[in-house]
Amino acid sequence: MKNKVWLALCATVIVQGAVANDHLEVEDGSAVQTNQSTDVNPTQIVTGTPIVKGMKFSGYAMSQYQYNGNSDKKGNESNYFNLRMVRLSLDGRILNDFAFKLQAQINGNTSQLGESPRLVDAFVEWQRYDFAKLKIGQFKRAFTFENPMNPIDQGFMSYAQNIMNLAGFTDRTGEHSSNGRDIGIQLQGDVLKNKFGRALLHYQVGVYNGQGINVKDVDNQKDIIGGFWVMPVKGMRLGAFGWTGSYARKGTDGIKSVAKRRYAVSGEYAANDWTFRSEYIHSTGLGFVTTYKQSSDLSKDEINTQKGNKADGLYALVIAPLATKRLYVKARYDMYRQSAEWGTSKTFYELGVNYLFCKNLQLNMEYAFVNDRSATKHNYNILDAQLSFRF
Repeated sequence: MKNKVWLALCATVIVQGAVANDHLEVEDGSAVQTNQSTDVNPTQIVTGTPIVKGMKFSGYAMSQYQYNGNSDKKGNESNYFNLRMVRLSLDGRILNDFAFKLQAQINGNTSQLGESPRLVDAFVEWQRYDFAKLKIGQFKRAFTFENPMNPIDQGFMSYAQNIMNLAGFTDRTGEHSSNGRDIGIQLQGDVLKNKFGRALLHYQVGVYNGQGINVKDVDNQKDIIGGFWVMPVKGMRLGAFGWTGSYARKGTDGIKSVAKRRYAVSGEYAANDWTFRSEYIHSTGLGFVTTYKQSSDLSKDEINTQKGNKADGLYALVIAPLATKRLYVKARYDMYRQSAEWGTSKTFYELGVNYLFCKNLQLNMEYAFVNDRSATKHNYNILDAQLSFRF
């Protein structure tokens, strides 16, 4: 089924190349007309007004090398090359007021190759008014600042641990990897604009299945996620988020659900090529013992009580320019407590550099010292390098 979705997306792109206006996009974003066509565009109504326009095919790929000093059960450390991800995206507009996006993802060196490729985004958003935009489909959950960020722009070897575990990536509930996304509907907008037209307040609220990407609801109880942030000065955001809902499995004894009661407090300042960002997340609710990786896991409904029903995490980072738009140094403190106790904490102390050859090619490198109090080997080192390109 997922391979069919991937083929359908590629077919859409091919059709688009055949029927779209004959333009090529150059690096600065302008359009260069290559030829004139007298054929009638099938996406136009009788009056000649385009129904679908601004179609754009884009994507990126992230390759990785990592050395990890954490020994396995046999005492072996690891080092490997990896295709972290490849994404292909199709964007456009319908009837001017509606924006749409389709995005698929491939991962390399995975143990669950059946999960790849997969559809990660498929939504339409009504964008007529800045103060009220309505989105429906599969898309990012309205939770935290870091979750909706592109993984290249995020700047480090991975999203912070609290984002990964408490925002729907490798969620502690046992939900399958969903890249921070779910299926639902969301309302968001920018309000209270100053005399320069800059909004001072952003809000967003959504209703979701609560099960992650590409699956239906199980317990018919929806997740409600919302947040807001104020922007007192240009480049600064101070926000808060809340999440209430459940994740469910249907086993031999019927449907079992675990609660998700979460909140986040976020702050960011990104201006003059500098970035400062920090977020704290707290979660209440249990999880299942087995993480959903294949269809047979959906009936495994044993609840994990050993980890407890609370978890939290905090990260703080800075990315500073050494050469504007070219070379950056970075540092991050990244702590996660899987049971909201210091005896279960795992902390990364990270230092690194990012180098932009151009806006389409970027090299990220970093060193991390890891202190994991719940592991047999408490302290170890990680070296990570990632080369990414966009098109």
